Amino acid sequence: MFAKLGRIAAVLMLVFGVVRVALGLYVASIEPREAREAAQARYMGSQTSGQVINTGIYTILFAIAFGVLASISRKRSDEN
Repeated sequence: MFAKLGRIAAVLMLVFGVVRVALGLYVASIEPREAREAAQARYMGSQTSGQVINTGIYTILFAIAFGVLASISRKRSDEN
């Protein structure tokens, strides 16, 4: 049961990380500075687009590690 919850959590973290990276790249690509600053304040709060991309990448890496651990846990529980 916990292995399945771990796998679901890993997938949700992965999706959240990909969305953060995509959002950061999108906002960074907005050309007029005023429009970029408005989008940054609206969608990212006080963080810059670079910080959002960094946290998204960290979330993706953590999701991969968490997914590997959930997979190991599932295989260990199948043996017992």
